[in-house]
Amino acid sequence: MPKILVVDDDRVIQQLIEVNLELEGYEVVKASNGEEALAMFASERPDLVILDVMMPKLNGKDVCRKLKSDPETAKTPIIFLSARAQEIDVEAGLELGADAYVTKPFDPSTLLDTVSSLLGDV
Repeated sequence: MPKILVVDDDRVIQQLIEVNLELEGYEVVKASNGEEALAMFASERPDLVILDVMMPKLNGKDVCRKLKSDPETAKTPIIFLSARAQEIDVEAGLELGADAYVTKPFDPSTLLDTVSSLLGDV
């Protein structure tokens, strides 16, 4: 069962994503900020990361940059999930190395399709 790290400082969004992923058979681990995300990544080694951009302590861009710059973690797919929906924000996220960018508010089925596609479930 693939393990997914959900990183968002909004607990409601965390729970919404968690419920939808678990219904599809994924294991979910969660973090509420960038520092927690890196610690959780190191201990849990998830197969994919769903990452908010704007968070306290360490933002999603910095987390993505760190994970993608390390050869041991660079291949882990990252989905940015953000309210920053302008084209320039999406382009910047993808240039940082994110594998996909989903904007808030989001359709859970779109997020699930993106997860499935990146993990090769389709």
